[in-house]
Amino acid sequence: MMTRLAAGALASGILATSLSAGSVERSLRPQVRPDEPVTRSAVSLVDPAGSETQAAFRGWVREFRPRALSAGIPAATFDSAFATAHYLPDVVKRDRSQAEFTKTIWQYLDTAVSDARIRNGRQALAEHGDTLKRIEAHYGVDARAVLAVWGMETAYGSYRGDTPIVSALATLAHDGRRASFFEDQLIAALRILASGDTTPDNMTGSWAGAMGHTQFMPTSYEALAVDFTGDGRRDIWADDPTDALASTAAYLSHHGWVEGMPWGVEVQLPDGFDFGLADRETKRMPSDWARLGVVGTDGAPVRNHGAAKLFLPAGARGAAFLTFKNFDVIRRYNPSDAYAMGVGHLGDRIMGGAPIAAEWPGDERGLTSDERRELQSRLTARGFDTQGVDGRIGPMTVAALRNYQKAAGLPPDGYASLELLRRLR
Repeated sequence: MMTRLAAGALASGILATSLSAGSVERSLRPQVRPDEPVTRSAVSLVDPAGSETQAAFRGWVREFRPRALSAGIPAATFDSAFATAHYLPDVVKRDRSQAEFTKTIWQYLDTAVSDARIRNGRQALAEHGDTLKRIEAHYGVDARAVLAVWGMETAYGSYRGDTPIVSALATLAHDGRRASFFEDQLIAALRILASGDTTPDNMTGSWAGAMGHTQFMPTSYEALAVDFTGDGRRDIWADDPTDALASTAAYLSHHGWVEGMPWGVEVQLPDGFDFGLADRETKRMPSDWARLGVVGTDGAPVRNHGAAKLFLPAGARGAAFLTFKNFDVIRRYNPSDAYAMGVGHLGDRIMGGAPIAAEWPGDERGLTSDERRELQSRLTARGFDTQGVDGRIGPMTVAALRNYQKAAGLPPDGYASLELLRRLR
């Protein structure tokens, strides 16, 4: 979420930024979660590299202390937090070796919105329904969205991570790829400790520093976590998820959630539809889309919930959706089309909504980063300039794809598929 690395991953071990319509691409941005839930059995708290590594780490801590104190951290808070902190080599290993996943959005959704996750979500709703209603009434954020974020992040609190946050963030600040980012997160974590919201022993979470039931990074916690129980602490770590769920609602509200508005609605497209209208910029009212033949799966115009964009996760060959403002609000929690679809559809299914009606393309996988670069190179070589070869399917690459597809007599959906790459070869 915003400046966050989420912690608990889906059982499939994927979460990434969807840069093309349907592929799920591993992101290097610090907002994206690590690959899997982390417990003490997964992250070793013993340094196999020996005392020299720990000595170097302690030297870094001594150098960092004046910076932390100059940022307003009380000396007593710093010394207490680092009394038991130590270097975690497994954290660095994980940060450096996050695998690239090439699952498509529909493969991702198979896990994100599994029968078990829907069933467990309904059980969580039965147990915490009154709390969720109070949170919804206070923040104007639909309970289904908060519940779905909880399910996506930690399977309704079942794996919150128990890696010591100070040790993890200090390790990454000392020896990671994004030292400045993690040092900022570490200082925020120390401010949280100074505020009395929790203790060093209780401040646990993922190897990447995300905390609690809904996986707040420290800077996001500082900005938007709330004390909904009224006990004087913003306790997102407690077995009682109330503060964490309310904090998630506060986050979504802060970023513009519109109560009662769906994230999106599945639609049908007419024959001969202009796929050039399916982009991130084109917004129309559902009534305007209906005049173009874009209607709900029941054949009726979609209700006017506000301006909507047409989203084609699999290009011309799969399901189509009109997405509303709340889809983009969910993306502020995690900047991924796949994640936003997962949250939205999971919430719908928990509340009794229907499965996605359209058929997906099948077993096709997404492109690897090398294949995306090859796609860009081949498009540019054919005169369809992608304005660079970086492995990211951004607006310029999508435009080049559409132009190539038009020239080749293909539906110009801008979808970067393995089939299209093979055609370019």
